[in-house]
Amino acid sequence: MAMAAPTTLRVYSSSKPTYQFPHKPFACFQSTSVLRLLTTYSTKCPTQSLTTTTSSHSLRSSLVAPVNAAPSSSSPTTTTFHGLCYVVGDNIDTDQIIPAEYLTLVPSNPEEYKKLGSYALIGLPNSYSNRFVEENESQTKYSIVIGGANFGCGSSREHAPVALGAAGAKAVVAESYARIFFRNSVSTGEVYPLESEVRICEEFTTGDVATIDLGENKLINHTTGKEYKLKPIGDAGPVIEAGGIFDYARKTGMIPSSTA
Repeated sequence: MAMAAPTTLRVYSSSKPTYQFPHKPFACFQSTSVLRLLTTYSTKCPTQSLTTTTSSHSLRSSLVAPVNAAPSSSSPTTTTFHGLCYVVGDNIDTDQIIPAEYLTLVPSNPEEYKKLGSYALIGLPNSYSNRFVEENESQTKYSIVIGGANFGCGSSREHAPVALGAAGAKAVVAESYARIFFRNSVSTGEVYPLESEVRICEEFTTGDVATIDLGENKLINHTTGKEYKLKPIGDAGPVIEAGGIFDYARKTGMIPSSTA
């Protein structure tokens, strides 16, 4: 019986507006001697390698580990985010996050990266009365996006998390994610894709002030005074904190430093 063709992980070379790479912004890891990436899905789906053909499920965490390398430090992160929240519902797809007409913008160009941010979530329907990024602005006043189930579904465009990060968003907290959006968020290092243990989009209103504490795995809504438990981001956290998978690989010595 013929085997299904394996999927290929395409990752983004950098995540910030000051890019230093002369090559194309996308690259493929074709060899398992470079990286071993495993994804742990929700309790409905067991752990599977990213090189196998799988169906789309929500992610619980993403584990990224170099082959034959020492385990990552177990010391807890102290990263926190504080700011206004922007609330969306279920099945927010990548065309709503960044419509296809803007995919010609090249994130490795600082000016075009800035433009990408100005179009973040512009594809939302008119039922969303508040724009995520105000007209003629490139930065949002909302640093935290609160979502429902299956956030980031649709196409595999890496521009989706990049646009959110370029706009100034630091994290998305959702009930569940489309696998490819979660994976692109980790590989680009643009935003933290965090999962809540409750249906968080029904607990928040756009404009609420919140704090995310990754060390304590909690989300605090200062407007309502309520606290919520977040699922641990796991070993994906250090990759995002480093600025994406390429920066993480350089930081850990998996590939040569760009200054070497």
